[in-house]
Amino acid sequence: MNRYLVRRLVSLLPLVFLIALIAFTLVRLTPGDPAAVVAGPDATPEEVARIRASMGLDDPIPLQFLRWAGQVFLQGNLGNSIVQGQPVLEMILQRAQPTLLLAAVGGFLSILMGIPLGVIAAVKHNSWFDRTLMSLAIVGLSIPNFWLGVLLVMALSIYFPLFPPSGFVSIQNGGFSALRYLILPGIAIGASNAAFLARMVRSSMLDVLNQDYVRTARSKGLGERRVIYSHALRNAMIAPLTVIGLLIANLTSGTVIIEIVFNVPGAGRLLINSVARRDYPVMQGIILITALIYIFANLIVDLFYGVLDPRVRYE
Repeated sequence: MNRYLVRRLVSLLPLVFLIALIAFTLVRLTPGDPAAVVAGPDATPEEVARIRASMGLDDPIPLQFLRWAGQVFLQGNLGNSIVQGQPVLEMILQRAQPTLLLAAVGGFLSILMGIPLGVIAAVKHNSWFDRTLMSLAIVGLSIPNFWLGVLLVMALSIYFPLFPPSGFVSIQNGGFSALRYLILPGIAIGASNAAFLARMVRSSMLDVLNQDYVRTARSKGLGERRVIYSHALRNAMIAPLTVIGLLIANLTSGTVIIEIVFNVPGAGRLLINSVARRDYPVMQGIILITALIYIFANLIVDLFYGVLDPRVRYE
């Protein structure tokens, strides 16, 4: 297990370097000049050129990348913001709590709704409940999360004022009452993922319920609930587990629009502001950290395979 983990981590280093190269290249393809943004609209071309030189933006692109990659991989430093002058990692960590809490609430609601509904739909296959649930799942997959967020605000904040329509209160300041600000955006971002997860669990459960060992368990007189949850569900979760890992990573990176709709001061809004200001280091740092979240989510999912299926061996 330990050897497998070390081998996987070492094999990820070239992938992280490639992602850093792609992030750096994509950011440099963004139209606009950071020096002109910093200098302001009334700056002369000479002033813009002086600021560009002070930022190192007039150096060759390969040299700029090697300088940034050296900071990232040798020093663990994502650089400083061009606009604000603060360390990029510090800026991201300041905005991390809203984004991570929003992703956690969305992921919790996705799993809380997706898995049980998928199991029930499979058990009641071809019933009215199954057809209704799968129809609702298609609707949930079709509605954009930002539009669902607007509808939730209208329904549960304006017509029925149950939840705050926007804003964010940190856990330190508001305690558990701060979670009230995350319910609506959590539902908005988690509904489509719950619908997709429910369809995946239903499909896997239908395959497992037709296996011989399930029929054997029933023939031994085991209760239906024990057959479903102790024998069938554990084996059926192998395929959905991959989806859950990707969904959780997607929730963390997919909060950008939801943070704008609900005025949540998270990393997504920081990314949008950085794009508007052409703040290259912040953009590169957020893209790189997002990619790392996907990578480690996949790694954790691979490790959980052995928990669900004892036949999986890590060598």
